[in-house]
Amino acid sequence: MVDNQQKALWDAVGSSFVDYYYKQFDTDRSLLESLYIDSSCLTWEGEKFHGKKQIIDKLTSLPFKKIGHNITTHDHQPTPDCCILSMVVGQLKADEDLILGFHQSFLLKFMNNSWVCINEIFRLAIHNFDGQGQR
Repeated sequence: MVDNQQKALWDAVGSSFVDYYYKQFDTDRSLLESLYIDSSCLTWEGEKFHGKKQIIDKLTSLPFKKIGHNITTHDHQPTPDCCILSMVVGQLKADEDLILGFHQSFLLKFMNNSWVCINEIFRLAIHNFDGQGQR
């Protein structure tokens, strides 16, 4: 059984990370560099990136000028190896595009006196059904 102090720690770390990440993403994505290390991995809509440089290059080259995130909910869990798994669900609006739902997961690890993102997965919540429940 998990005690409230442990739960409070991973919820606090996860919530702080989510708040910081989306604030920086919406204003200046290049500032996210400090959250990654050279062995970090990102999967963005099925496209894979490895290392801080590739990840930041991807994030800063996304084809919109303006973006805003509205976080619906986020959940956080500890892992057996002292990491924190965070799952975020929300909506985003890029430039003049329609509002889209998204899901994003982060695996956070405490290294060198700070929390870093070692794994991240992003997917838009787009459903492409043919009207009969088939993809």
